[in-house]
Amino acid sequence: MPEFSSALPQRIAAPYSRSRPLPPYRGILAVDAKDFTGRPAIEHEAVSRVLPELLKTALLRADLGDLWEERTFPATTGDGYVFGFDPARMPFVIHPLLLALQEVLTEFNVLSHGAVPIRLRVSLHVGPLPETGDEFGGCGTARNDTHRLLDSRPVKAVLTSHNENITHVAAILSERCYEDAVAGGYTGRHPDHFVEVAATVEGKSFSRRAWLYVPQPSGPLYEGTPVDSAAPEPVREPSPRSAESSGADKAARSTDAIAAPRGNINTGTVHGGQSVRNHHVAGDHVAGDRIAGDYVEGHKIGKIRRFQGDQVRGDKRQGHK
Repeated sequence: MPEFSSALPQRIAAPYSRSRPLPPYRGILAVDAKDFTGRPAIEHEAVSRVLPELLKTALLRADLGDLWEERTFPATTGDGYVFGFDPARMPFVIHPLLLALQEVLTEFNVLSHGAVPIRLRVSLHVGPLPETGDEFGGCGTARNDTHRLLDSRPVKAVLTSHNENITHVAAILSERCYEDAVAGGYTGRHPDHFVEVAATVEGKSFSRRAWLYVPQPSGPLYEGTPVDSAAPEPVREPSPRSAESSGADKAARSTDAIAAPRGNINTGTVHGGQSVRNHHVAGDHVAGDRIAGDYVEGHKIGKIRRFQGDQVRGDKRQGHK
């Protein structure tokens, strides 16, 4: 009869109960193979085994072999791989590692002759994670967010829309990763190489500001609206007349006479010529609650993203009386 220990597992620490030191900050790299579940079952094991080898080869090519030897909480996810590293090395992981990974995958896919082509999504993040030295190490919010970024719509859209023979790597960086390593000037890539997006995951309550980086693009990058930025308000059409002023109009429409302040309306036979004379006022024209001109509610700056000009729908003078 098997013997069981009567000792209970260690009690889970209650949050907010007392102060404790933070776990060490770690950089986190995670990759996922595109369309893994859509592959024949016979390929799954081969892809799972080759992913760590591809990462190791790219690290060696980028002169970052020590990161592979010193990686923390390494784990396979079946269709991907994840490990932690010294966050001080994050600028080098962004560049040149991602470019080296693109080159390694290009060579691998050419040599595979289409048998098992692999295209990877990559997510990079940084945060406090415990290092327990066993299979439970690296658990925490930062790790969860890394995998959410990996599954987010923008980075998936890149590999879907870009040429499968050219673009083999699409990366997404957390906002903190971008701000510290890229915007801070520590990475050998200009900020213009990165595109700001709102990272959301279908079916999950997850929405974060993030940044896309594609070492070898072959199509348009995903354009999204940052999660905390206000979308440009549409130009509002002139409001309808008030109920009081519309009463007279209704009365006029109820009679046989039809008014045409700037034109002629003919309901019968007309003999001879007709003449219409209208007077226009140059510039913006105000008549009642109608404004013929550029109209943006509030202050333009901060309301319109990526386009600071006047936004007008249709002809500016169309329909003005």
